[in-house]
Amino acid sequence: MSDEVMIGTVSDYFSHIGVAGIDLIDSLKKEDRIHIQGHTTDLMQTVESIQIDRKEVGEASAGQSVGVKVQERVRKGDMVFLVP
Repeated sequence: MSDEVMIGTVSDYFSHIGVAGIDLIDSLKKEDRIHIQGHTTDLMQTVESIQIDRKEVGEASAGQSVGVKVQERVRKGDMVFLVP
């Protein structure tokens, strides 16, 4: 995990659609590989979908809140890292 860079935190999880709300402190784009880690969470996946206000986008910047489709349940407060 030493090369991973923290890019945000999970602010919410929408179980009915499998989407994590993430508050970004750095940029994120489609096809980036991310690692979401928390007390009981350890998920690594490629970003396939990013939405801002329910609109699909290819990239998001620091300071934005986004929705990212995730493969497993994540929890509020989980840290999101970019995997090089």
